[in-house]
Amino acid sequence: MKEPIRAEALRLGFTECRFTTATLPAAARARLDRFLAEGMHGSMGWMAERAAQRGHPQSLWPEAVSVIALGLSYAPAGDPLATLAQPDRATISAYAQGKDYHDLVKSRLKALARWMVARWPDSALKVFVDTAPVMEKPLAAQAGLGWQGKHTNLVSRRHGSWLFLGEVMTTLALEPDPPERDHCGSCRACLAACPTDAFPAPYRLDARRCLSYLTIEHKDPIPEEFRAAMGNRIYGCDDCLAVCPWNKFARAHAEPAFAPREALTGRRLAEFAALDDAGFRALFSGSPIKRIGRNRFVRNVLIAIGNSGLPALRATAQSLAEDSDPVVAEAARWAAQRLVASAPPPPSHASGAGPLAAAPPTPRPAGEGWGGGAPAAILPA
Repeated sequence: MKEPIRAEALRLGFTECRFTTATLPAAARARLDRFLAEGMHGSMGWMAERAAQRGHPQSLWPEAVSVIALGLSYAPAGDPLATLAQPDRATISAYAQGKDYHDLVKSRLKALARWMVARWPDSALKVFVDTAPVMEKPLAAQAGLGWQGKHTNLVSRRHGSWLFLGEVMTTLALEPDPPERDHCGSCRACLAACPTDAFPAPYRLDARRCLSYLTIEHKDPIPEEFRAAMGNRIYGCDDCLAVCPWNKFARAHAEPAFAPREALTGRRLAEFAALDDAGFRALFSGSPIKRIGRNRFVRNVLIAIGNSGLPALRATAQSLAEDSDPVVAEAARWAAQRLVASAPPPPSHASGAGPLAAAPPTPRPAGEGWGGGAPAAILPA
């Protein structure tokens, strides 16, 4: 049964298809329990609410016998970190630059499910993609799609760190594939790349420090200790994924739905900051970014503006200082003040003189010093 299923999955456009049991080892449940007990899930209360089901796939569906673990590559063609060097532009996580992957993955899972039901009408099945209480990465690792790297994400020898995951749970008894062993070795590239030190140890993530969590899941003001580290990342963070050495084996995806949308590429921060709710919804229709709403998105944009070091963007920040959303307004005031602090001093030449002319000396009594304070000319207005 396995090979026909695998062949159909690949025909439908999945890049990986493997098989495992509808159970998880005690070690996976223990890691989840520790993560939750230490509060590392932050405000994602939904993780704790259904923790029992996450750790026991059959508690979600007792009839499940096997899991078909599927992967779909979204490996980018270029460097996903290239825009970090462009302070007036936005850096958006590679997975969110195209259409919402949930829709595409779920449609293909359903197509595979229909094919399976037609072939084995006495079987039953359910499909899952990211939104259900399923521990997708441990199941995928158990099925042999890859292994959970030190950044806790799945790593594949063929696709690096760039796989979307989905599952079909079925009552069919399918022989499990062997798991993939850990190939991280002594590498610490992902841990060193994290701009906020979100990994207290290899294979452990503190989501409260993770920029993906802070820019997507976190609804309140971004804690100030992490704002500078955000740079111009306004949705997600790919740093730990992008530096994985296994990415060198990944071929750029050929999925049209995941191609970067023209509406997002090359947009300046000021354009994003100007979005009202209707404009936000129109721009991000069909995008995973739409889920966080205009206010959270503009909050992120304002932090990036504050980090830009570009005084020309101060007016953009100030225009939102009285926004109806208090989180947006606070971020706007922070950004405006940060840009004042980073502004270069004005030229010291006298009025009417050329830009390279020296200012005339200031008369002062003989023997008088300049004093300890900064000259008024370079203090913020």
